[in-house]
Amino acid sequence: MGVRDVTEIRRRTVRVGEKGVEAGVVVGGQGPPLVFFHAAAGFAWDGFLDSLSERYTVHAVEHPGTTEGNPEAIHEVDDLWDLVLFHDDVLEALRLGPTAVVGHSFGGMVAAELAATRPERVSRLVLLCPVGLWRDDAPVVNWMIVTPSSDLPKVLFANPESKIARELFALPEDPEERVRAQAKFLWALGCTGKFVWPIPDRGLHKRLHRIGAPTLVVWGREDRLAPVVYAAEFGRRIRGSRVEIVDGAGHEIQLERPEVVTPLVLDFLGG
Repeated sequence: MGVRDVTEIRRRTVRVGEKGVEAGVVVGGQGPPLVFFHAAAGFAWDGFLDSLSERYTVHAVEHPGTTEGNPEAIHEVDDLWDLVLFHDDVLEALRLGPTAVVGHSFGGMVAAELAATRPERVSRLVLLCPVGLWRDDAPVVNWMIVTPSSDLPKVLFANPESKIARELFALPEDPEERVRAQAKFLWALGCTGKFVWPIPDRGLHKRLHRIGAPTLVVWGREDRLAPVVYAAEFGRRIRGSRVEIVDGAGHEIQLERPEVVTPLVLDFLGG
């Protein structure tokens, strides 16, 4: 389950915390540093990151437990506060200084929490369809309860039959590789689901006012996982933020409408 790599990338491992928990970081590109936090199903380098890496050195930080070969790291992170501090320690270990941060979905929630907790770390913030808020009239779909998992494209894409949707969920032809890919996918969903079960609301609404970085919120109008009404919620709670709604896009907004989203993000980051 992934999208074809184009940019040459390299992997780094840093150890953080008292126990020296290993954190995986995928690095690609040239230019000023940029941190990317991925969505719930695990990390894949895609065309969006390729575009960012043309202007920035992208540091894609993997959530604990989702790094290849280190699934047990999730057991060292107990709750959302632990997770925020884990990522804060990772950025400290990378010695990046104030940095542009981009987060998608679950990664958007993490990015927002980090920007609220450590405002001095984040120079500019981009949130792509972030989760983290809750309204009873517009419930967010928890990815842990989408069954069968083959229905996920219907939740994530405005057009689940599109080429990019098929590529994202493509499985290896080899039976053993297929099983490993499915296990890795489900494990990643479990690792991230740990921090948002049963609903993705851990009080972020009480902390968003602390964000001081210029912030761009981008949402797909046809998002079926996190309804588009949350775009205005984030925009209202983050002082001075800019909100953009993209037609013909669902939750995987940067993959489904790259010709709209990528220029928006690059222009904002360069501003």
